This record gives sequence, C-alpha cells and structure tokens, in this order.
Amino acid sequence: MAGTPPPRLMARGTCLHAGAWWLWALGLAAAASRTTNPLLLLLLIAVAGYVVAARRTEAPWARSYGAFLKFGLVVLGIRLVFAVFLGSPIPGTTVLFTLPEAPLPDWARGVRLGGRVTAEGVLFAAYDGLKMATLLVCVGSANALANPARLLKSLPGALYEAGVAVVVAMTFAPHLVSDVQRLRSARRLRGREDRGPRALLHIGLPVLEGALERSVALAAAMDTRGYGRSADVPRAVRRTTAVLTLGGLAGVCLGSYGLLSDDGGLLGLPVLLVGLAAAVAGLVLGGRRAARTRYRPDRWGPREWLVTASGVAVAALMFHADGLHPSTVPLAAPALPLLPAASVLIGLLPAFIAPAPPRDHPPEEPKK
Repeated sequence: MAGTPPPRLMARGTCLHAGAWWLWALGLAAAASRTTNPLLLLLLIAVAGYVVAARRTEAPWARSYGAFLKFGLVVLGIRLVFAVFLGSPIPGTTVLFTLPEAPLPDWARGVRLGGRVTAEGVLFAAYDGLKMATLLVCVGSANALANPARLLKSLPGALYEAGVAVVVAMTFAPHLVSDVQRLRSARRLRGREDRGPRALLHIGLPVLEGALERSVALAAAMDTRGYGRSADVPRAVRRTTAVLTLGGLAGVCLGSYGLLSDDGGLLGLPVLLVGLAAAVAGLVLGGRRAARTRYRPDRWGPREWLVTASGVAVAALMFHADGLHPSTVPLAAPALPLLPAASVLIGLLPAFIAPAPPRDHPPEEPKK
C-alpha cells in the first residue's frame, strides 16, 4: 500500500532506546546490592524475567538472559561450596556436619580447610551468593532487551572506540551460542552424537571457523566505513580531557561506593555529583577528537523517561527501607517487608509501557 513504511523502518520506530533499558536494569541491580533478603532478591529476579519475557525480540542477543541466569546459579553454587570447605566469617552454633580438617601453617591463620559446617554460615553464604546471582540476572536482562548496535550509536564520541570493542564482545557470545545450537541440531538430524568430548571437538572447529569469518568481515566493514579516523586536537586539550575523564570516573566510583555503603551516604553524593560533572566535561572535550557522523540517531522520548524512572525509583526506595538484611545469627526465617516489595514491583512498569517487539508475520495471500 502506498504511504506504508517498510517493515524495518516500522520496527525501528517501535523499539525503545537501548540506554533506557540499561538504566532500568542498573536501577534494579542497585536495589539488589542493598539487600540480602532472599524474598526481595527472588522478587527482583522475577520482575526482570517478566519484563524480558514480555519485551524481548527474536534477535540473537535476546537469548542471553537464560545464559546469565544459569551463570548466576553457578555463582551461587560456588559460593556455597566455598562456605562449606573454606569456612564462613559468620560464627554459628548449629552444626550441620563436620568435615575432616586439614592442618595449615601459622601464616595461614584465619583460613581453614574442612572442619565444622554450621547452618548460620551456610545461610549467610546462600544470601550472599543469591545477591551476586541477582546482579548477574539484572545485567543479563539489559543484554537481552537492549540492541548493542543501537546502544553504540548513542555513546559519546570519546567512548566510541571503546564502545565498539564492548559491543563486539557482547554480540560475539550470542552468535557463538547460536552456532553451537545449529551444529548440534545438524548432528542430531544426521544421527550422530551431539554431547560429549568427541562431539565437542567436531562442533568446535566449525564454530571457530565461523567466528574467524565474522571477524574478518567485521574488520572489512569497519575499514570501509572509515573506523579509526581522528581529528587534530591540541596536546593541552588531550591532557585536559584525560585528567577530567579519569578523575571524573574515579569520583563516580568513589561516590557510588559511598552511597552503597552503610556509613558513607552523606559524603558519597557530593563526590558522585562532582565526579559525574568532571566525567561529562571530559567526554564532551574528548568527543571533538572522534570524527564521525550519525545516521538516523535514536530519539529519547516519554517512554524512555518512564522506563528509566521506574528503575531509579526501585533503587531510591530501597536505599532507606527496613527489613533488607534478615538475621542469620540467631537463625530466623526471612520476612517480606511490604514497602520494599512494593517498590520492586515498580520495575514491572516497562512490561506495560514499552513498545511491543516487532514480530515476523507470514505474508498474506493475495485475494482472488
């Protein structure tokens, strides 16, 4: 029909800005870093999973959420294994079992191998491991929802080269998983084994060959588009840019640490604001060196503001809430605090206000 935009243009217009997804996910991660309550952490995982299931596309990077979820389970298991075999900093009186303890020299005091395993230490390790797994799930939700190529377009010019490296690294893993799944399906159709060391050797070589071909094609495409061009900038401007950027990023890290800690909240906010201002000034000056153009830049609209505000609201309401750290000494069942739980549910807002992902529909048959 005349006047109807092509499907690709329609898809681009109905996608949310990639930066909004990352800010929303970082807000959930900041909220997860403030608590060890397993009920709140599981609620954060459920909120992130629901939004991903409702708004992810069929692109290769959208499948990374499951990989991050499995990786989080692995981290949780490793944390429990360390607590069992290497001990826990939490003293406990409820002994579950006792392992044979290996004697260690005097210089290794404070470290043990084996010995008593208490319920308090295992529970503390489980809470801590679940928090780390929740942080990984939040990052995985951002990877599954945000288009890395569109996120690269929105980066400042000073971070463009580093952003290209990060985007290539982020997109390599989903393509690698897709290649492995495709080759395993092909081996199953041929009646061959798709598991085990022997099958891994037969699958690994084609996967490596495909990765090399993609890297060569990517290098050729980047060279064709003039990647690596830089403008002439005076040495004083370059040094000022480096000082502002590095100092600002250091201030952002120190301020974030102060806000996330229990005692440095008053000093953390001013340091964070000063560091953020210095980093922004450094990025603006550094952008003069990167000579590049943007084709059809992504717009930041009301939906992006609402999605970002939902993640920031979850983090802000969790900062001064009660019931975030359940007791492990003495043992007590964790309770679900109502106000933090309600604040976590605000993170569900993108599942309803973000545009639905474009779906591929079969072409309609012409009417006779």
